[in-house]
Order: sequence, then structure tokens, then C-alpha cells
Amino acid sequence: MDIQIGRGKMARRAYGIDEIALVPGTVTLDPSLANTSWQIGGIEREIPIIASAMDGVVDVQMAVLLSQLGAMGVLNLEGIQTRYSDPNPILDRMTSVGNSEFVPLMQELYAEAIKPELIAQRVREIKDAGGIAAVSATPAGATKYGQIVAEAGADLFFIQATVVSTAHLSPESVTPLDLAQFCQEMSLPVILGNCVTYEVALNLMKAGAAAVLVGIGPGAACTSRGVLGVGIPQATAVADCAAARDDYYQETGNYVPVIADGGLITGGDICKCIACGADGVMIGSPFARAAEAPGRGYHWGMATPSPVLPRGTRIRVGTTGTLEQILTGPAQLDDGTHNLLGALKTSMGTLGAKNIKEMQQVEVAIAPSLLTEGKLYQKAQQLGMGK
Repeated sequence: MDIQIGRGKMARRAYGIDEIALVPGTVTLDPSLANTSWQIGGIEREIPIIASAMDGVVDVQMAVLLSQLGAMGVLNLEGIQTRYSDPNPILDRMTSVGNSEFVPLMQELYAEAIKPELIAQRVREIKDAGGIAAVSATPAGATKYGQIVAEAGADLFFIQATVVSTAHLSPESVTPLDLAQFCQEMSLPVILGNCVTYEVALNLMKAGAAAVLVGIGPGAACTSRGVLGVGIPQATAVADCAAARDDYYQETGNYVPVIADGGLITGGDICKCIACGADGVMIGSPFARAAEAPGRGYHWGMATPSPVLPRGTRIRVGTTGTLEQILTGPAQLDDGTHNLLGALKTSMGTLGAKNIKEMQQVEVAIAPSLLTEGKLYQKAQQLGMGK
């Protein structure tokens, strides 16, 4: 239903993940019977969770560990890992300065040129250790480094920007990346994003995307919504893009997974995104809290080091446990940030969903009081859901 903002301007109500709740049905099942497996680009994974391509979240070691645990991590090809042969001293500097010094330091350190030989080297390091080599670049980076990535033997290529569309207008001196041509010519599956609307998601699928990323600005360290005023709350964005996926599948027989990217902190957030139609999720800050994460307890957005318009910040997330504890448990925290797979399986059991496709069909209610109702003591004592 459209709402009148004022004379001549109508708007549609959109919902965030915190505003909805999942409604139990008539059937329940033991969590051990819940099948959480999914496929992306022909690769099957037990856990529908991907670690974001952010320098504080994924390096070679994290990509390998996530692969071993049944998930996946994406390496940022335009970050610290491909600018410096030894990123550790750089990461030490980035995590040791104060807040007022951080952005200028980031801009200085990210001014170092990307080295193509390091791109190939990082891909090989992940592959040689038995990991899934999923990598990410902006559209401009894809044009420069796509062939290097393919020749190095990467498994998946993510093209990511704040907003990606198939109808991008550029100055005459700049040739925009033809997404359809790129997807067709690459020898590996290409995932495209980010988007938040039915129309753009459908166009990206028609261009040949192996999967589509959904989310503009909800990330914990992202400031795009404040800087640009652009975005759609995740529950509505995911539902709209999932509708595009279903219509595209009905039309072509080609199923293109939808990945909710950003703004997800707890197991409950992940469950609600899948219930809105997502096939999988991409998360950053929860994994930045792992002892093995390269960010040393900090997390920052991909656009933070922009030399002209930073659209991210650095946040301190701390270190709360190992990657295994965060992803598969056993949980040592009671706030939903540990054992994300266990939370998903338990939620699916409670809702009677035997697999991801059934989880996408569960009933959803508008519930703005879901996270606050009856939680007075937790909030007052900063425990559990009150932290």
C-alpha cells in the first residue's frame, strides 16, 4: 500500500529484519533432520553462510577454514591482501590508531597499487590448501583482473559495488563493464551485486549472474545510507529480489540463488532473511569477531578507504571466540552470535522446515516489538538480547 509523503510524492512501506517475526506452524521436527545445504555456482555447501569480502574478515587462512567448516569466504581482490605481499604489518597499523586518524591512514595505505601477481598468488594459496577460492572485485576491477582470476583457477567471481545494474551510464571516455558479456566470457561462475529491487535483480539474472547479492547499506560498518540516503530495509529487499528469482525460474528453468548481504548479526537475523526468500546470506561483522579473523577485533567497510567519499567506518567488534564456535558451536555466548548453524537448524525445526526451500515458505508476521517485548531485565542488565 502506498503512503503519501506529501502532495506529489508517494512511498511504499518497507520492512527491516528487526520488524518481522517467524510464525510457528502445525509441524515441528528435530533440528538434526533440517537440511541446510545449498548450491552456488555449481558448488554445494552444507552451510548457507558466506563471509564478506572485507579485509578485516577474510584472508587466505579464513577462506580455507570456512571451506573446511562447510561454509565459504570471499577474498577482496582490491584490498590489503593484493597490495602488500605481507599484509600483517599493515593490518597492525590499521588496528592500532585512534578513530580520528583511521580514515586518513586507510586512504594512505590503500593508495598502494594492486599487484596482479599477488591476485594469482592468493587464489593459488587458497586452492593449494584445499579451500574454495571465491574472490571479489568492483566492476572496474573485474575488467582489469578477470582474466588473471580465471587463469589462476578461482572457483567463483563476485562483482560487487554499492549498486550494480545492467544499465550503467558512463562518460564518453569510459567504457562501462558489459555484465552480460563478462558473465558469458568468464570460465567460472560470476555473482553480481548489490541490488535491492525486483527489476534490477531480474535484469542481473538475465545478464547471466550465477547468484545475486541483495543489500545496500545495512552492514555494521557501512555508512552508505547516511552518506547517500540510498537503500531498502533488508526484509523487503530480499522478498522483492526473491520474487524476481522465482519468476525468472518459471520463465527459464534456471534457478539463480539470492544472497542477503549485510545487516545480519545473529542466528535469528539469518533465519528471518531465509524466511523472506534468501537462499543464503553474506555476513561480515560476526566473522570479524573470530580469533582467526585478520581484523584483530576490528571491522571496516569496503568503501571506507575511498579517497574522495568514504562510505564506511571502522568499528570495534572484539574477539568473542574461534571461527568454529561462531559458525558451528558450541556457543559460549547467549546473544545469538555463536553457533549460527545451530540457530538455523533449531529455527527450522521449530518451524517444521525440512530444507531451505521450505524455510522460504514459512509464515512471517510484522512484529516491531519482537526484540523488546518482555526483555526489560536483559536490557537493564545488558545481558542476552539486551546487550
